[in-house]
Amino acid sequence: MSVLAKKLEQEASMIEKFISPGDKLEMKSVQEVTLPDQTVGVKLYKSTVYDVSEDGKIMMVMPMEKAKMVLLPVEGEYEVCFFSHGGMYNANVRVVDRQKINNTYVLITEMITNLHKHQRREYYRFNCIVEMLTKELAKAEEEAFGKQLGYLVSETDMKRGVIVDISGGGLRFVSRQPFQEGKVLYLRFKLSINDQEKEFRLAARVVLSREIEKRQNEYENRVKFLYIDNTTREEIIKYIFDEDRKNRKNGKGR
Repeated sequence: MSVLAKKLEQEASMIEKFISPGDKLEMKSVQEVTLPDQTVGVKLYKSTVYDVSEDGKIMMVMPMEKAKMVLLPVEGEYEVCFFSHGGMYNANVRVVDRQKINNTYVLITEMITNLHKHQRREYYRFNCIVEMLTKELAKAEEEAFGKQLGYLVSETDMKRGVIVDISGGGLRFVSRQPFQEGKVLYLRFKLSINDQEKEFRLAARVVLSREIEKRQNEYENRVKFLYIDNTTREEIIKYIFDEDRKNRKNGKGR
């Protein structure tokens, strides 16, 4: 075996320790592009790992957008976050080819930076359907959360909402009423952790609230958690990874 072949084999073996077929990933363009709303920014795509080749190249399923395949250009460079069994890892990659393998369109990519552990595990938003109760906090109640006295908050006049995705940093939910951006909400919901229901009572700031297109009097709301301790955040992240693993095992989300 040549020195080059041995080096490539070692690189592929190292990658396979951290990344496996079926792992979800998010990739964003390194350069800014013109977005659909005509603003300039970074485009984000979601996909999955198809396979890792013997020479260390990572094959990714071609991303979809609005039920259409996105033909990302050869030589395009992307920042990729991999959601694997061992956590989250980042690397920059370059698309070197596009192929059809077993009726699946894939991107052939090579890493142009080393793979490293991603520290912000709350980055990944997990799609779910979870019932929730919420209300806007008075100033004194918000101050109570800031002093770790959230149990003093009144639970009267709470409104129903449905969480549709969640991360370690916040969540998105649907409600029958809008909320003013910048306001702080009280959230109460349950998640299944280690096969047991765990109730969460959290404060969160509204970063977006808008009516859902073609759904009168239904609103999409995005909030960012406030005053959340590391233990609680880790519990939410554990729920996300456990549920995502179950979905992949059952063949969902592929």
